[in-house]
Amino acid sequence: MARSTVHKGTGRKAKGGAARGKDPLDRLRAICLALPEATEKISHGEPTWFAGKGKVFAMLDDHHHGAPHLSVWLPAAPGVQEGLIESDSKRYFRPPYVGSSGWVGVVLEKRPDWGIVGWLVEQAFRHVAHRRLLAMLPARDHDTRRP
Repeated sequence: MARSTVHKGTGRKAKGGAARGKDPLDRLRAICLALPEATEKISHGEPTWFAGKGKVFAMLDDHHHGAPHLSVWLPAAPGVQEGLIESDSKRYFRPPYVGSSGWVGVVLEKRPDWGIVGWLVEQAFRHVAHRRLLAMLPARDHDTRRP
């Protein structure tokens, strides 16, 4: 029988054992916290990740205010939001509140490509992180998993 744990501060349950690695929040958390000095705090009732003591680079949206899906919102460079939405409007969307500032929403419910999600999260981190944190990342490569 799989054990159940509650993520500190979120109240969300995750299944233990083999199923634990399949939980979208667990996977997103692992991607975010693997970045240099990334921190997680609850903001607006949802897990939110910060680049060190700096800016937000990822926000979970777990059907907040009746949203239709579980997603992550990411700040993006100019033009990225439009390109992603145009490429796949079922997977990417303009999130409320921050979408007008170029943020992009990434749907996490419909079997996302976690390689692409990881790449997009890293790009969001690079977009907001201070130079000191950027220097801690490996050099950019031409990753074929990106959208």
